[in-house]
Amino acid sequence: MSNCTRFRCSTVAFFKLGSLALCGALTLGGCNKSENADGSAGRDTIMIGEYACLTGQTASFGTAAHLGAQMVIDDANANGGILGGKIKLITEDDQSKPGEAATAVRKLILRDHVVALIGEMVSSRSLEAGPIAQQNKIPMVSGSTNPNVTKIGNYVFRVCFIDSFQGTVMAKFALNSLKKTRVAVLTDVRQDYSVGLAQFFKEYFTKNGGTVVAEQSYSSGDQDFKAQLTSIKAANPEAIFVPGYYNEVGLIALQARELGITVPLLGGDGWDSPTLTQIGGAAMEGNFFANHFSTEDQSPIIQDFIRGFRERFNRDPDGMAALGHDAAKVLLDAMVRSGGTEPAKVRDALAATKDFQGVTGKITIDENRNANKSVVVLTIKDNGFHYVETIAP
Repeated sequence: MSNCTRFRCSTVAFFKLGSLALCGALTLGGCNKSENADGSAGRDTIMIGEYACLTGQTASFGTAAHLGAQMVIDDANANGGILGGKIKLITEDDQSKPGEAATAVRKLILRDHVVALIGEMVSSRSLEAGPIAQQNKIPMVSGSTNPNVTKIGNYVFRVCFIDSFQGTVMAKFALNSLKKTRVAVLTDVRQDYSVGLAQFFKEYFTKNGGTVVAEQSYSSGDQDFKAQLTSIKAANPEAIFVPGYYNEVGLIALQARELGITVPLLGGDGWDSPTLTQIGGAAMEGNFFANHFSTEDQSPIIQDFIRGFRERFNRDPDGMAALGHDAAKVLLDAMVRSGGTEPAKVRDALAATKDFQGVTGKITIDENRNANKSVVVLTIKDNGFHYVETIAP
């Protein structure tokens, strides 16, 4: 484990990141002390906080996003840092549990005195922790897609598209690309992400000639979906929109195929995890979901990112890794442009971000602190995620 990143979670052996020292890169007012030999902070260190689901139900999201962010910190330090100082990334595990994200952010702000925050990928946890960042006037950059996240206040930003756009894109894709006019919707009622995404999908789909023939729901952690799927099958849909997270989606696909449902399943970026196909296997073949980038994109910035990620972590990056990378990159860029770590000035610099070239696309922060960017649609084939099309705002 790096002596520049502290994980406060019960399961840390997974990471084994000792070779990835997070040594630093910023010298500015508001810094803590420079890092000493024992790993403690010294006068030239900027403390950046990160809260992520490193363990628990959605750990795939948090671990990937953390590695993406850490890669940015490592690269900045390896190139001599920025503005002559050091960065210390302090990471708290929210364990994928309600209440823990708020606790993590309070610790980072009040105990560790971080000057900015990175996180979370899961919307419900950003909605939980965001008010604390706003109250303390600490800039927060997330990868959460629920529209309400940035409505918390003017210190809360995101580097991803929002669910109103993502839901609309998948409705357009169903109608225009797949030529499906009858769909069912299966929603996770415990997740703000899923509820919002379902709403936006249905609104566009029904206003543009489609019919929602069945609506069913489940709760995160459920294992048996056969009652809902049996009801959906009876409605004879041409596709099923499942805006959930990868753990349940994999099981839903398996059980749908067991019941003889052969129509394609459609989803959002919550599907993006290697665990999806590990759970769903062949049942995931031929389904589609919205995402932030594709590893098949041959642009130099994406291929350089993929190559560097593989070299360091011996695995391919997913969309959450790319979002974690872009969140950290945009934050450091804002710090440089602000000329310091004073939260209000960093906030202003984040708000002024325009045409920043990230791995997930060109990022411009709009007046609502949202990123204006495209959606990539992927399909699942031969146990992998493959590019289908890009849909611009």
